[in-house]
Amino acid sequence: MSTTTLKEKFSKILVAVDVSEPSMAAADDAILMARLFHANLIAVYVLPENIRYQYEDRINSDVPVTPSVSEIIELPRQEIEEKSFSKIKEICKENNVKLNTEVISTTKSIAAELVDYAESNNVDLIVVGTRGRSGFKKLLFGSIAAHVITYAHCPILVVK
Repeated sequence: MSTTTLKEKFSKILVAVDVSEPSMAAADDAILMARLFHANLIAVYVLPENIRYQYEDRINSDVPVTPSVSEIIELPRQEIEEKSFSKIKEICKENNVKLNTEVISTTKSIAAELVDYAESNNVDLIVVGTRGRSGFKKLLFGSIAAHVITYAHCPILVVK
């Protein structure tokens, strides 16, 4: 049996964020875990290249952009910082949690990028939110959480 304590085991925690409620719930739990274990917290927003280019094409065109709620349009990095990280930064500051934020642009899937980032940065725990899809919707849309659970090198906390 290992003599590693939980405080030693969870020294670097990664949380995947976007502007959705499930990711903000995951961020809340990640902050709690980081505070509890005196761990460093890394909040990561993954921006897939294909979505970024679609967004830039629409911004650079003469056609006005009016995104619907169901449409996935990624925001420029400064807006991502403001919308995704501002509340997390505030809560971390209130709770004395050391926070690093990162926006990653990638050609890989969001899940693959999270797994690779966690491994290359020696993350001890990954926290992800889930919308709780099941059945046909999960089959159709896939699941970032399921992919991360399957391929990550470290423990995962899935927040619903």
